Amino acid sequence: MQTLRIEHLTKTYGDKTLFEDANFIINEHDRIGLIGTNGSGKTTFLNAISGLDPADSGKLVAPNNYRISYLKQQPELDPEKTIMEAVFDGAGPVFQTIKQYEEALVAYSADPENEKLQKRYDNAEAKMNQEDAWSADSDIKTILTQLHIKDWHQKIKTLSGGQIKRVGLAQVLIQEPDLLILDEPTNHLDFDSIAWLESYLASYKGALLVVTHDRYFLDQIANQIIELSFGKFYFYTGNYQDFVTQKAERVERELTAEHKQQQLYKKELAWMRTGAKARTTKQQARINNFNKLKEGLNKVQVDGKVDINLGQQRLGKKVLEIKNGSLTLDTHPIIRDFDLLIQAGDRIGITGVNGAGKSSFLNVLAGKKMLDKGELIIGETVKIAYYQQQTEDIPEDKRVISYLNEVGQNITNKDGEHISTTQLLEQFLFPRFMHGTLIRKLSGGEKRRLYLLKLLMMQPNVLILDEPTNDLDIGTLTVLEDYLDKFQGTVITVSHDRYFLDKVANSLLIFEGNAKIDRYIGLFTDYLKKNEANLTHKKETPKKQVSETKPAPKKEKTKLTYAEQLEFDKLEKEIEKLDEQLENLTTEMNEVSDDDYPKLVELQQQIDELTAINEEKMLRWEELGQFV
Repeated sequence: MQTLRIEHLTKTYGDKTLFEDANFIINEHDRIGLIGTNGSGKTTFLNAISGLDPADSGKLVAPNNYRISYLKQQPELDPEKTIMEAVFDGAGPVFQTIKQYEEALVAYSADPENEKLQKRYDNAEAKMNQEDAWSADSDIKTILTQLHIKDWHQKIKTLSGGQIKRVGLAQVLIQEPDLLILDEPTNHLDFDSIAWLESYLASYKGALLVVTHDRYFLDQIANQIIELSFGKFYFYTGNYQDFVTQKAERVERELTAEHKQQQLYKKELAWMRTGAKARTTKQQARINNFNKLKEGLNKVQVDGKVDINLGQQRLGKKVLEIKNGSLTLDTHPIIRDFDLLIQAGDRIGITGVNGAGKSSFLNVLAGKKMLDKGELIIGETVKIAYYQQQTEDIPEDKRVISYLNEVGQNITNKDGEHISTTQLLEQFLFPRFMHGTLIRKLSGGEKRRLYLLKLLMMQPNVLILDEPTNDLDIGTLTVLEDYLDKFQGTVITVSHDRYFLDKVANSLLIFEGNAKIDRYIGLFTDYLKKNEANLTHKKETPKKQVSETKPAPKKEKTKLTYAEQLEFDKLEKEIEKLDEQLENLTTEMNEVSDDDYPKLVELQQQIDELTAINEEKMLRWEELGQFV
C-alpha cells in the first residue's frame, strides 16, 4: 500500500502560525476534502506537502517512487506552448512517446511527400505500438474533450483563465499519481464537466486530496474531511454532510469541557484566595494543578460567523427590462431578439456552457456594456452592486480599514443602528489586529471577502453576482446564502455551483451557446434531473415489434416479501454493529502513537475493509427500504 506520512509539519507566515505539529497518514484509497476559512492556510499546506514550498519544520515520509501531482488554483503553464504540449509537460515516459507521435503526425501531414518525415512518423507509430500508448492517447483526448477543450494545437497564451485551469486539470489527471492534489478543481467547469469529474474520481486508484467550496462535489467524492482551524487539524469520517454534524458535536463537547474547567477553576481560585500554602506535598500538588488549570482556560477557539445585517434602499416594482435585445462579441452571438423582465424580489440563477457569454450578459444588466440592438430599461429606484469575477484594482499598499472608509465610516443596519467600519470588519471575520494590515498581505480569498463587504456597505437593492463561489470559503458562502434569503431586493447570479444555485435561485437562464437560452422555473438540481431524463429518452432506441400481442404488464412491486423483510431487519442490526466497530477502531487509531506506524497501517486497513462492507450493506438496505 502506497502511503504518505505527514510528521510534525509546522508553517508560519509572519506572526501567524498557519499549522503546527501536523501528524497524519494519507492512504492509497483516501478521498480527503480539506476545509478551512480563507486565510487559514489550506493552499500553504498543499504547497508544503507537494514540495512546492516546504514547511518550516517536520517531514514527509513516502516510498521513493511515490508520485504527487498538484493542480494549483492558478496553474502555471508555458504561454508559448500548445495545449497538447502543456498537457505532456512533466508527464511519464508513455506521454513523451505520445507527444513525439503527435509532433511527427503534424509534420508528416503537412508534407506527406517528405521521406524523412515519413520515416520519423513510421518510427513514432512503431514506438506507440511497442509501448501500447494508443489507449493512453485516447484517454488524454477523452479528458480534454470532457473538459470542453477541442482545439488541442491552440497556444496557452490565447486561452482565458478558465480554459487554462481546465488544461491544468487535464495535465494532472492523465499523470495518475499516487496522490492527486486538487485546489478548487470545479472553478470554471460547466455542470456536465463537474458531473464527469465526479465520475472519473470515483474510479481513481490513488489517493485524493481536494480543497473546494463545492459542497455537492464534496458529498460525492469525499470519504474523509480534514478541517484546518486556528492552526490545528481536525479529522472527520464521511462526506461534507457528515462533517457538518460531527463538527457541531465536537465544538459542543469542547465547550462543555471548558465550561467544567472554568467551574473547577472558580472553586480552586476561592481556595487559593484563602491563603493556601504548600505545607504538604498534597497541597503543593493542588497548587500546581491550579496553575495548569489556569493556563488551559479559554483555549477552545470557534470559527466566527459572518453576520451580514446591513440596511438597503427601497426598491420599486420595476427593476430591469431588456426589450428585443441583441449582442454579439466578435463573431459569437450572446443574445438575439431577447426579452427579459426582472422585478423586485426575483431570484435569477444564470448558468450554462463556458464561453456562451454569461459574464457579458451581466455586464449589460449592470450597464457596463451596450446592446448592439434593443433597449435596456433600469428602474428609477435601482441601486446595483456588481460582484465581478475580477476584483476591482485595490492598491496593494492600502490598509484594510482605509479601503472600507472610502465607502463610509458608519453604516446603518436593518434596525436603523449605526455600525462602524471596525465592527463590520469584525463581523466579516477580520479581527482587530488585521484592520491596519496592508491588503497585499491578505490571501486571495480574504481579498474577495473584503471586496464583497465593500459592495454590501453601499446598501444596494439589486445584487449582481458573477461566480461568487469561486473564491469564498464555505463558511462565508453559507452566511451569504442566508443573507440573500432574507434580502428584500433582487438577486441575479452567474454560477456553476449546484448547491449555491439551489439555495439562492428559483428561476434559471441556461446559456447553451450561439444565443440559445433555456428558461426554467425551479431548482437547478431539478433542471439537471429533467435534462438528464430528456437525454436518456432521446438515446433510447425503440424495440422492433415482433408481435401485435403485447405482453402483460409486469406487476409493480409494492412491498417486501417475508424473506426480504427478515433480510431488512437483519441489515439494520448489522449496520449498527459495523458503525460501532468503525467508531471503536477510529478511537483506537487516534490513541496510537504516531511512531507506531505498523499499527496505524493495520488499523487503517481494518477501517477500509469495514467501510467497504458497510457501504455495500447500506446500498442493499436503501434498496429494500423504499418498500417498507
